[in-house]
Amino acid sequence: MTPKIAEYLRDHAPATPCLVLDVDRVEQNYRRLKAALPLARVYYAVKANPAAPILQRLTGLGSSFDAASFEEIEACLAAGAQPGAISYGNTVKKVSAIRAAHEAGVTMFAFDSEAELLKIARNAPGARVYCRILVKNEGAEWPLSRKFGCELDMARDLMVQAGELGLDPYGISFHVGSQQTSTAAYEGAIARVAMLFTDLKEAGVKLRMVNLGGGYPVRYRAEVPGIDDFGTAIMGAMTQHFGNDLPEMLIEPGRFMVGDAGVVSSEVVLVSRKGKDDPVRWVYLDIGRFGGLAETEGEAIKYAFRTPHDGGADGPVTIAGPTCDSTDTLYEKSNYRLPMALDCGDRVELLSTGAYVTTYAAQGFNGFRPLAEHYI
Repeated sequence: MTPKIAEYLRDHAPATPCLVLDVDRVEQNYRRLKAALPLARVYYAVKANPAAPILQRLTGLGSSFDAASFEEIEACLAAGAQPGAISYGNTVKKVSAIRAAHEAGVTMFAFDSEAELLKIARNAPGARVYCRILVKNEGAEWPLSRKFGCELDMARDLMVQAGELGLDPYGISFHVGSQQTSTAAYEGAIARVAMLFTDLKEAGVKLRMVNLGGGYPVRYRAEVPGIDDFGTAIMGAMTQHFGNDLPEMLIEPGRFMVGDAGVVSSEVVLVSRKGKDDPVRWVYLDIGRFGGLAETEGEAIKYAFRTPHDGGADGPVTIAGPTCDSTDTLYEKSNYRLPMALDCGDRVELLSTGAYVTTYAAQGFNGFRPLAEHYI
């Protein structure tokens, strides 16, 4: 809750549910990240929040961008980004999207399979390519499973093949999982990348770049390591495994850049109990999983709440959204407690909700309008 957001909520009381995001805070986070990892180029993960005011501010700061679709590429270009500052980081792309990105001037593409590599070679000839490898996600509150990435031996063969296809085998990428709370995850992943660099050098392929991905956390209910801790761990591992021959470094922050810059303001729709003597109250908000809080799936991301009654007596609650869908229950097992005085009509704020909320919102599920957005 930055002072600007608090003032905006106090003076304007915008209709709920809505997101209020402080763009100055995004800039502060960008500068903090650059200070922690000065040798790395920042490629903002647009999917975290693609709002034009954010993209425009970051373009002005000299940021690059990691795009997951051609539509995100178009948004970056519209915000003033140069095509050479955009990485098409999704490893699953339509042929038409690859071709359109190439024609727009994008020169860097991710892949993790032979089929995707062949599509890039045919539709973006001469492009710089980087292969995403599988790494462990222990410590991540939002793990990425095995949907993206390939094993090291496959990555080696694919990077050799990339050169044979006339592409530029630029580097290797990984992602240790979103909201990663362990610095050791990056250290282990860098060790795997270094082995691959050595193998490919022996095969005659000189890689030049390591994409360290995103995952840098923000504080929700629990404390997390600071960005300086991650910077120290990453640079220590890079120096340990690459010595003085450091490759180019890219990072793809999303959540870290915008998460704590935004607050969702919501209204309590109902407070009820399931039994006369049930100690657990059910608190229903006018925003839920389908309104943008998709990361509450499995109660993975645990947002912090602020209410007008904080400091008074509290009790256990289950927190749910407003839709007629039983899966629209946010927290039932995570030991949330809210003030006993909380009642229908109260406004509550969900803190650090600037990332992965607006674009997760369903377009009219149960007739509810998508989350309103205010950028200040």
